[in-house]
Amino acid sequence: MNKKQAHPENKELSEYKQKLFADAERIVKEEFPKNVLEFDALLKSPKLSYDRLAQILPDKSLNIPIPDVDNGNTDSDEPAAKRKRVADEVVKQTGPPVYAFTSGTVPCNENLAQLMDTVRPRLRDAVEQCNTVKMWITLLIPRIEDGNNFGVGIQEETLSEVRNVESEAASFLDQMSRYFTTRGKLITKIAKYPHVDDYRRAILDMDEKQFINIRLVVLEMRNHFSTLHDMIMKNYEKIKVPRNSNTEHLY
Repeated sequence: MNKKQAHPENKELSEYKQKLFADAERIVKEEFPKNVLEFDALLKSPKLSYDRLAQILPDKSLNIPIPDVDNGNTDSDEPAAKRKRVADEVVKQTGPPVYAFTSGTVPCNENLAQLMDTVRPRLRDAVEQCNTVKMWITLLIPRIEDGNNFGVGIQEETLSEVRNVESEAASFLDQMSRYFTTRGKLITKIAKYPHVDDYRRAILDMDEKQFINIRLVVLEMRNHFSTLHDMIMKNYEKIKVPRNSNTEHLY
């Protein structure tokens, strides 16, 4: 009696898998080496040179002037900020206070913003490419059997490395987004307490740290893609065919 045959795979699903496999193999052979060279060129370019750090940092004034403090002369013990004229008491104030500057808005660090605009699309592509390769390897893993699992172990090790690169690229993207939010909150502190010089210094330190982080992101992604491409190509046949038929070794 013949064994029960498995249900035939859906034609559209089969075509999807074939296209996925072709895309993944193209990414490994063409896109990964290209990514290594692009990240390496960016790392060695003047844009990410430490010599440029001085011009990356903004002016310490940050376009937020330090107002003159005039406490006024009065016999009252009440602080000047709390004293109001009778005419002012009839004016209703609603909503949160709005800080305005005669010198205009407080700009972001345009140099860092341009660097992040350069790196961010590459990180998005890295996440997409790793996701495709991850699916390719996952679908190549055979069903669970006893023995002859050396090739499967190679697949799982490679899959773990792909997931690691994907996760780090997504984490780098998130970190870049959080930088603007954190910097904006610190700017509002300077607007509220313009006489506290430590807040202004903190902005300079934050921008310097972000420049170093961007450089490290480019360095790490270059190394990740170089390692990943090397690992996959060295084990390419085992990843594609993790188990060989043993029938040819019976005699």
